[in-house]
Amino acid sequence: MTKVGILGSPRPAPARRLVGPLAGALVIALALPLFVLAGWSLKGWAIAAVLWLGVQAFGLLLARVRPSSQNVAASGALAAGMMLRLLGVLVVLLAVASSDRELGLAVALVYGAAYTAELAVGLLGYYAQEPTA
Repeated sequence: MTKVGILGSPRPAPARRLVGPLAGALVIALALPLFVLAGWSLKGWAIAAVLWLGVQAFGLLLARVRPSSQNVAASGALAAGMMLRLLGVLVVLLAVASSDRELGLAVALVYGAAYTAELAVGLLGYYAQEPTA
């Protein structure tokens, strides 16, 4: 018999909320004064902010797709869109980092911090729900 802990209990899929993206937006907003006070180039912050906004906008488009077991095309479109979103971030980060190493590092750190904040809030929201089984 296998004992399933709190992390293994299934929960309902959370509805798309604004709390996660707002956490990422807060991180992006708080990074701006840090860049200004430290005297760093604002290009890195601006690229990360635009990249993050673009990913959020693409995520809103993907949220309109309703996957189901009866509609395999919608499920495939959603999966392809999610991979395309990740690939787009990767291409931008690699292009920026290959042109200017310090700028690429700034973009990666700001975007990574915003993504981490959004992910952490999403995970907290998921595990705060009652298990279904």
